[in-house]
Amino acid sequence: MSDPIEFYFDFSSPYGYLASEGIDAIAARHGREVTWRPYLMGVAMKVTGSAPVVNRPMLGAYSRRDMERSARRLRVPFRFPEPFPIATIAACRAVYWMERADANAAKPLAQALYRAYFADGRNISEPDVVADVAAASGAGRNALLAGIQEPAIKERLKEVTNDAVERGIFGSPFFMVDGEPFWGHDRMDEVDRWLETGGW
Repeated sequence: MSDPIEFYFDFSSPYGYLASEGIDAIAARHGREVTWRPYLMGVAMKVTGSAPVVNRPMLGAYSRRDMERSARRLRVPFRFPEPFPIATIAACRAVYWMERADANAAKPLAQALYRAYFADGRNISEPDVVADVAAASGAGRNALLAGIQEPAIKERLKEVTNDAVERGIFGSPFFMVDGEPFWGHDRMDEVDRWLETGGW
């Protein structure tokens, strides 16, 4: 079995959400697994001097339209959430807490959190909302609320985020395929082709 595809994303990223609805299917076609890695993209943006695309003149209006258009093409439920963007610390920590408690449940929780925000408009920056989503997925609500405050879980998110930045990962979605970086939802076809051909 080849190494898993690494999927880095921020829960406040609409394009990351769209990618989350398709990356596992692409990987499965090529006999690959996907390692989901939520991280704090804001840390990388400080290094690059960037800002959320929706806050940039001209680009903001276009990007909102493109996100909605892309979701329609993919038939992925999507509504632009308010507030946006949001802090995603609680959601990220929840996934790493779940990964430690039950590795098989971490990815479904990440998917549920993404859908809660971009399909249902729930503010997953709030720990109580994160806990409610987790509880609906079968996790213990109170255990999760306590878990995301544990020093080890806080440190885990810091480690993943710092490692991502050190590796040159700066956006969402961002894929690493056998050491080859691909940035953006619009590069998923290239990821697919790279896996099919072995690269070029």
